[in-house]
Amino acid sequence: MKQESGRSLIEILGVLAIAGIMSAGAIGVYNVIRNNQIRKIASMEMEQIVKNTKLLMEMRGDYTGLSVDYLISAGALKSNRAPIGGSDWSVKPIDDGKGFAINLTQLSKSECQYFIASTPKWTTKLLVNGFDKDINTDCFSTNTNEISFVIE
Repeated sequence: MKQESGRSLIEILGVLAIAGIMSAGAIGVYNVIRNNQIRKIASMEMEQIVKNTKLLMEMRGDYTGLSVDYLISAGALKSNRAPIGGSDWSVKPIDDGKGFAINLTQLSKSECQYFIASTPKWTTKLLVNGFDKDINTDCFSTNTNEISFVIE
């Protein structure tokens, strides 16, 4: 009798199944790392927007007339691209120009929860979907969350 060398079909399928499971796990870990990095970069971009806005506007004593377009024309922003979320973000004065807010829109639930859990140090107050951030603040499950970073 002849002895055959090599692998059976069952063994090959087993190896492929293990490789598939490991690949799926690696892709999942990659996505988590990528999303966290995007959020950190967005937070750093917003911190730079706050610094540039304060530098530009504090000499006037108030923030009236502040907008994304104004910041671009003054050279404080490179483009009108939102740091994270939807394209209809804004930077607006509040309380008769005594402060300003960076308003992000169309955030996913996980992005919303990220900013609630790690409120940046440079913000005075955080509004989530129009309400003050507190223990009971909840994010919507759809990509319709809005967060306002208030700086006074």
